[in-house]
Amino acid sequence: MSFTKQYVKLVERFLPSPFMIAILLSVVTFFLAFFFTESGEGSLSHSFKILSYWETGFWELLSFTMQMVLILLLGHTLALTPFFSKLISKIADLPKNTAQAASMMSFATIFVSFFNWGLCLIFGAILARKIGDKFASQGRILNYGLVGAAGYSGMMAWHGGLSGSAPLKVAEADHFLIDKTGIIPIEETVFSTMNLSLFMVLLCMVPLAFYIMGRAFKKGSNSEYYNKEEKTTEKPTASKIALDSSRWPAYLLGGVILIVALVKAVQSWQSDQSFIDLNYVNFLLFGTSLILHGSLAQFMNAVNSGIKGVSGIIIQFPLYAGIMGIMKYSGLVVLISDFFVSISTEVTFPIYTFFSAGLVNFFVPSGGGQWAVQGPIVVEAAQALGISLPKIVMALSYGDQITNMLQPFWALPLLGITRLNAKDILPYSTIILLIGALIFIMGLLLF
Repeated sequence: MSFTKQYVKLVERFLPSPFMIAILLSVVTFFLAFFFTESGEGSLSHSFKILSYWETGFWELLSFTMQMVLILLLGHTLALTPFFSKLISKIADLPKNTAQAASMMSFATIFVSFFNWGLCLIFGAILARKIGDKFASQGRILNYGLVGAAGYSGMMAWHGGLSGSAPLKVAEADHFLIDKTGIIPIEETVFSTMNLSLFMVLLCMVPLAFYIMGRAFKKGSNSEYYNKEEKTTEKPTASKIALDSSRWPAYLLGGVILIVALVKAVQSWQSDQSFIDLNYVNFLLFGTSLILHGSLAQFMNAVNSGIKGVSGIIIQFPLYAGIMGIMKYSGLVVLISDFFVSISTEVTFPIYTFFSAGLVNFFVPSGGGQWAVQGPIVVEAAQALGISLPKIVMALSYGDQITNMLQPFWALPLLGITRLNAKDILPYSTIILLIGALIFIMGLLLF
């Protein structure tokens, strides 16, 4: 374990911030596109064309960025309601040491990830923060970075769940590859024997790994992560008007939102359509938070306390959108996929699909976006090699999700809530990545 401890210390010391990582990835992507894609023009013109791809992509995730800002902010606001604050506090009381906390956190977040990745992300972040607060207030020893990594671990399992972009997309009646694949029902992907088996293995092995790491890596809590001023029970000041402090505006607006959400769920269920997406989750968080806070004033107090945590998303997501723009419009993602296809056989192709998806995820950290650009390539190759299409869909999904443990893009909401830095969680999430990769590769070879 001494080597692992040295590795953890090395990463904590030299790993740059998520903002710097986004900048470095942008530079790397630019040079990859410059050297490996052709334009038929001079170097200067080629450079400006790649920069134009970057600028075009820079603005293409604004809607998604706002969705992520809201899911972080509203999830944080909901957690500060008296009801959920007490509930999460009771859960946070269960672990007595770092090993128990990390193991419980990883089990809970992986379990929730099967149902919805957005809920998993915000649930893991809020619970990790609450556990950190609890240990700090009681003066107990806690490796807060390890607990934060455990709260993030569900993002290595989400794409094989009910909110997985690729499995849900190919199950639609009008998806863009319908002519090549037909409809692939989720019974053959999400609910396949292979996927359910691998999910159960993850649900057992990852918490065990976190328990072992918790026993090995013991650190004291660092109080600088916590903001003791966060309270939502303060009385409204005299400057606040009566409507802000009264209950009925919050109950009225929150009730209307929840009624609309319920009607949509019933209508979608009757028409056998999926309705749980980021917008729906945010809608529920908004309405529920308003009702549970009981007044607009209390709701806005909670919003203001969490607003600082979304700054990383607002400023960094456009950089990743620019990276996606270069990958997409320069054809670089096609070159990466074609390379793995060219060296594949019937046995190795699912494994290479897994690795290529993991690589592409560094530059296109969006499951839906990655399927859009990489899906046609792997489907065509799988058909040529006579490989099961559902298996290839899941191989790409596994690769996309596993490198989330190294890609700070999706960690930003958790970092914002927990007040951790990327270097605090990545040493441990990297170890979990290796364990998860081994599980997925063995599964792809056995099934």
